[in-house]
Amino acid sequence: MPSRHVFIYYVRNEKNMKSLAKTKTTARNPHTYFILYCSLAGFISAWAISGLLVIVDVISGTPAGTFFAIIGVSLGFNDPASAQYVGFALHIMTGMAAGNIFGQISLFWSKIAPYNSREGVVRGMVVGIALWTVLFVPLATFAIQPRLDSFVYSAPNQYIYNIAGHFKGLYVVIIGGSLVFHLIYGALIGFISGRMAEIGAFMKKDNKIMHSH
Repeated sequence: MPSRHVFIYYVRNEKNMKSLAKTKTTARNPHTYFILYCSLAGFISAWAISGLLVIVDVISGTPAGTFFAIIGVSLGFNDPASAQYVGFALHIMTGMAAGNIFGQISLFWSKIAPYNSREGVVRGMVVGIALWTVLFVPLATFAIQPRLDSFVYSAPNQYIYNIAGHFKGLYVVIIGGSLVFHLIYGALIGFISGRMAEIGAFMKKDNKIMHSH
C-alpha cells in the first residue's frame, strides 16, 4: 500500500512539474502571440487598403479594381475579371504574409515588436517602408511598368490597352503614391497588432487576478 501511494504521488508530482514548466515557457515567451496578432493585423490592413485603392480608382476615373487588374495583367491574365481577382487575392495574401513576417521578426528583435498601439504605429510604418523598398519598388520597376509599356503598342484587348495608356508616363507618381499607401498599411498593421497585444496582456493579467482569488 505505501508503494502505491508513493507511485500516485510521483505521477501527480510529475504532472505538476510538466504543467509548471509549460506555464513558465509560455510566460517566458509571450512574444509568440505577435505572430498571430501581426498576421491577423496584416490581413485586416490589406482589406482596408483595398478599399482606399478602389476610392483612388473612382477619383482618377479608372474602373474600380484597376490596381488589382494591373497585378493580374502583369502575370499574364488577360481577362479583366480574372486579372482583378488574381491581383486582389495576391494583394491580400501579401498583406497577411508581411504581417506574419513582422510577427516573426518581433520574436528575435524586440525593438520592432508592437507592444502597444502607440509604439505599433511607428514600428508598423517602418515595416511599411521596408515592404515598399524590398518588394513593391523592384516589382513595379522591373515587372509591372515594363509590361504596361509593352501593352501601349500591342495589347491583347481594349481593356488592357486602356489601362496601359492611362498609366503611361506615371511611373514616378505610382512609386510616390505607393509609398503613402505602404505607410498607411504599416500604421494600420502596427496599431491593430499593438492593440491586440494590449488586450492580450490585459486579459492575462485579469485571469491571474481571478485565479489568485
